[in-house]
Amino acid sequence: MVAAADVKAIRLGHPSYVWRSGQDRRLSQIRQYVALEDRKILDIGCGLGMYVDKFRRFSDEVYGVDVDEEKVAQASEWLPNIQVAPGEHLPFADNQFDVILLNEVIEHVDDDRMTIREAYRCLRPGGQVVIYAPNRLYPFETHGFYVFGRYYFRLLPIVNWLPHAIRDVFCPHVRVYTAREIRRLFDGLDVELVAETHIMPGLDNVAERYGPFGRLIHKGRDLIEATPLRCFGISHFVVARKR
Repeated sequence: MVAAADVKAIRLGHPSYVWRSGQDRRLSQIRQYVALEDRKILDIGCGLGMYVDKFRRFSDEVYGVDVDEEKVAQASEWLPNIQVAPGEHLPFADNQFDVILLNEVIEHVDDDRMTIREAYRCLRPGGQVVIYAPNRLYPFETHGFYVFGRYYFRLLPIVNWLPHAIRDVFCPHVRVYTAREIRRLFDGLDVELVAETHIMPGLDNVAERYGPFGRLIHKGRDLIEATPLRCFGISHFVVARKR
């Protein structure tokens, strides 16, 4: 029997508890395509507010929403403009934000298409939505899996390459996307896809474990990411601009 607290963590995932080089890489990637200076920014699924905090280095108008009341309470202890709200029903008027981030969020929401439509609604014309989401081509499922009703929090190889009907038996708690499935989330919305690529895993824990060889591990990852093999990265990276 899975405890209620564990069920919530399984369904919602684990937010970034500390800021490490993997998050720095994502922030740098975002800044290649998106201007953050003096912009009004929203982080959907902000968790403990790690990205909200970093964005506040570029702008005073940074907001965050999350469905987890406990995480919102913790984030609000050290950050302003954090509130409880689902991605499908944002508590903001139309055309409010210049940048909206969904970092590993759409795989957990109840309705991923409605969440993208809500983000689009809240964007100003010319504003950009930034998405990181699990890549179906990545060889491992990172959110844990179920076997005979029992949950195991560990990597599961190959399962994401199986047909959805089989894959979802083991991982019914989280979605995974092909590039085509990511694009379909924007069907009917007037957007231009500014960036469509992938990012390799941070590998911070692995690099620490191997000490002096950690830098070589990171360099090898970066070399792979600079080739077409990045299509096997851990996450999609998409930037869509509202026309």
